[in-house]
Amino acid sequence: MQDIRGNAIIKWVTVILDWVLACCLLSVFDEIFPQYATSSAMNGSKSEMVILLMSIIIATFMFPTVIHRRKMKVGTIVKRNAFLSLTTMIIFISTCRVMSSSGNYIVFGVVYGFTLWLSIMTLRFFERSLIRYFRSQGRNSRTLVFLGNDPANLIVYNELMADPATGYRVLGYFSDSVIENAPASLPKIGSRDDFRKLMADYANCGLVFEELYCSLSHSEAEELRQIMQFCDKNVIRFFYVPRIFSNLQLSLSPEKFGDTVIFTNHHEPLMLLGNRIMKRLFDIAFSATVLVMLSPLFPILALIIKMQSKGPVFFKQLRTGLNGESFMCYKFRSMHVNADADRVQATKHDPRKFPFGEFMRKTNLDELPQFLNVLKGDMSIVGPRPHMIFHTEKYSALIGKYMVRHFSKPGITGYAQVTGFRGETEELWQMEGRIQKDIWYIENWSMWLDIKIIFKTALTIIFPDKAAY
Repeated sequence: MQDIRGNAIIKWVTVILDWVLACCLLSVFDEIFPQYATSSAMNGSKSEMVILLMSIIIATFMFPTVIHRRKMKVGTIVKRNAFLSLTTMIIFISTCRVMSSSGNYIVFGVVYGFTLWLSIMTLRFFERSLIRYFRSQGRNSRTLVFLGNDPANLIVYNELMADPATGYRVLGYFSDSVIENAPASLPKIGSRDDFRKLMADYANCGLVFEELYCSLSHSEAEELRQIMQFCDKNVIRFFYVPRIFSNLQLSLSPEKFGDTVIFTNHHEPLMLLGNRIMKRLFDIAFSATVLVMLSPLFPILALIIKMQSKGPVFFKQLRTGLNGESFMCYKFRSMHVNADADRVQATKHDPRKFPFGEFMRKTNLDELPQFLNVLKGDMSIVGPRPHMIFHTEKYSALIGKYMVRHFSKPGITGYAQVTGFRGETEELWQMEGRIQKDIWYIENWSMWLDIKIIFKTALTIIFPDKAAY
């Protein structure tokens, strides 16, 4: 109840601060741009402020503040505040228009609405910082315990503790054995029998918590049912944490199948048709633009390649693509023609490379022909890098989740390449790290993420990656 009251206070204080900010901006706006002022049309600023307050309250009911929520992404806050500002201005301008026909409301709405959104966003980050501070001091917090020693509980614990703004206080966990690598801040506070005794006499146990995160085997269905009944009876929020069986196990995501909720071990935003269309249109527009702009460069590169090394200008190689199907990948040739091209990765001081070829590899210029692959539909601008067939056969036998990366089209650049997993994979852990990054990208794809990866890749042309050889 304290948590509910605390969050209610946060929400109403936020509404009041939004109104005060909006009124201050309106007063300043009326002074600086009197030709667009609505106060004269509304017979005074008091009527204007009342209408603005009404508009903000209605908009807040439609798009309530989410800054009090304990796990909230910045992007969600930005988007909701954009809708809040837009709705406020539509209601405000519409009401003013009904009450008075004078005033340039369209210009006012566009300029003032955009200014209001930027101002509210600044206020939100300030409010979020205050909430983070108070929760780090133990106020407006929620108390929880874990049940079970599965590593999945440790992952949830690390997520909850990563941001002080969540305001969680973890008392510990109940289990018959310890959680490996658990920090001192996550102590074992009892066994499974101790938790059963707690359920039998919760009122007198001396341990009060508001949330329970449970990671037990499905074979213990009856005990799980009893635990959920205990939580319902004592107003404790119950969360089931799917167990993890290996480091590369993907998180289970719920999906509706008729009236039944099922879980899948991989969730792909690109399974949605709208996302695939958006990504494909971006790929076509971007790759066509690059090819047109850089087409004068192609003959120059081809000439230098021919001058430094005998053989074809382009290097063609079968690589593994979407759904594990192979395709012909194109590059500017950066090595002398050799018999190991389809089996051996390039190394730092590889004698097969000629001088200009090494420069192209460091600056990604050798990848330019792959924009043709993008236009053909074999590749995307961003995605897991396509591997040669030999590596697919080798690593799919060594890494259990290796083939999951092929649920997405391969890319000219990828999330793994801009986060430290580019270049030669001398040891197995390096390829495992690359696969983990590829899978993370597939599960967390967004258009904004693609743009960030493209920007980071572009920087390597100016500041070459040391791992690029």
